[in-house]
Amino acid sequence: MTVALLVAPEGVEQVELTEPRRAVLEAGGAASLLSTREGRIQAFHHLDRGDTFAVDAVVADAAPDDYDALILPGGVANPDALRLDPAAVGFVRSFFRGGKPVAAICHAPWTLIEAEVVRGRSLTSWPSLRTDLVNAGARWADEQVVICRDGPSVLVTSRKPDDLPAFNESLVTVFAAHAR
Repeated sequence: MTVALLVAPEGVEQVELTEPRRAVLEAGGAASLLSTREGRIQAFHHLDRGDTFAVDAVVADAAPDDYDALILPGGVANPDALRLDPAAVGFVRSFFRGGKPVAAICHAPWTLIEAEVVRGRSLTSWPSLRTDLVNAGARWADEQVVICRDGPSVLVTSRKPDDLPAFNESLVTVFAAHAR
């Protein structure tokens, strides 16, 4: 299983990047960090700077066919920046069109809204996104993890860092079931 983790150059919630990545690696998968620019990304612990991480590929140059699944970590600034990048939005949309599984946590569903892939789907997020998601046609639930199998791809969503153990277990299970 080869998984892409898509983040902006700055603003990802560090634990929402590192813990899902670790879960994929521990399950025997490969994880590739994609961003909108090459170099390193700056992660955060809420509002405080965290570590930096090397980018494996620029999303504009990445081929969705090279990946089995996609993880969208949260952080407020991260998805807000990604949804303004046409290559990032197109990359996300391609996973849904290709029937590949996607996992998103916290504020990451903002990018899903921009990619126009939430209509008719059930999902969760950080609570402040509820109105945005409902207005985009999603069914929102305040649950630790929501797995939506509506449509050709499976969507795994979670609310916050406290939900990471359940989120990671769910995404690894779903991703493994859909691996090539």
